[in-house]
Amino acid sequence: MNQDKLIKTAQAMVTGNKGLIAMDESNPTCNKRFAALDIPQTPKMRLLYREMLITTPGLNEGINAAILYDETVRQKLSDGTPFVKAVKNAGIIPGIKLDMGAKDMAGFPEEKITEGLDGLRERLAEYSEMGLRFAKWRAVITIDDGVPTRRGIVNNAIILAQYAALCQEAGLVPIVEPEVLMDGKHDLKRCFSVTEHVLHTVFDQLYKQRVLTEGIILKPNMVLPGSNCQDQSNTEEIAHATVKCLMRTVPASVPGIAFLSGGQTSQQASERLNAMNANYKSEMPWALTFSFSRALQYPAMDIWNGKEENSKRAQKALHHRAICNRLACSGEYSEILEKSISSANERDLEFL
Repeated sequence: MNQDKLIKTAQAMVTGNKGLIAMDESNPTCNKRFAALDIPQTPKMRLLYREMLITTPGLNEGINAAILYDETVRQKLSDGTPFVKAVKNAGIIPGIKLDMGAKDMAGFPEEKITEGLDGLRERLAEYSEMGLRFAKWRAVITIDDGVPTRRGIVNNAIILAQYAALCQEAGLVPIVEPEVLMDGKHDLKRCFSVTEHVLHTVFDQLYKQRVLTEGIILKPNMVLPGSNCQDQSNTEEIAHATVKCLMRTVPASVPGIAFLSGGQTSQQASERLNAMNANYKSEMPWALTFSFSRALQYPAMDIWNGKEENSKRAQKALHHRAICNRLACSGEYSEILEKSISSANERDLEFL
């Protein structure tokens, strides 16, 4: 394990109030999103879409790193440039999603366990040869009556730790993603309790697996009430609960925490990230940033709609969201700035 390399890469992923773009949707997930917009669900269209994203002018003004999917890292852009090289050319660090998806856990059918450890050492060696510098693994935790169980949390934490150790052995920074889903009727207090338990367990297992915490990135959920909860907490309450939970559970040695968006709207994700940094940045030992998928991509995907003539406008929308989230990482995002950036983009488009 090259500790210095791991630490430098992890720090580079979260520096400068910038974050990550998660463009690692599996083919079935990407196809589902395309189907909702009547976009053809083909390898060519998936490539054209991701090419549009990564060739967005100025994307690295708000993005340090991009999480890719296995299909994507083996593809080439329209001009023949290998996709991984195109990411590097954009001034962005390339990484890869490694897990094979969440499946029903044997004996605990209401809970999920993430698969993909078989053959992982060999896959990591190949990805390292391709020039990828980090990886991601997602565990899924559901809140409902009687779940999550202690067994479900521990099993997922053990697998996350094993994955992280293998990544560091291969010289790749592991993104550790234990996602407590926002689906359900639970309130903010219940999400806090479960998230705290999950993070304590994950870091316990990382320690037992001898994972270097200075060489990882944590990708957690924000502490949120369930999407079907009648009492939807406000932005300040969510920011306070989330930072309090992280301060209780995440070692100061971790260089950065990059939130998933988890079904929040683009503006909700930005507003809540901004409130955390605006109110608590001076108290936090780690960078607090973003690793959004839908909250970054959806406006662009909706505009693009599978049509080349919409690409420039879609890229403007993606750049807009990247800049909004960069501002949220410094606690400077606001609704006024949101609208002013959008208006400036529209003026620019008039001259295209």
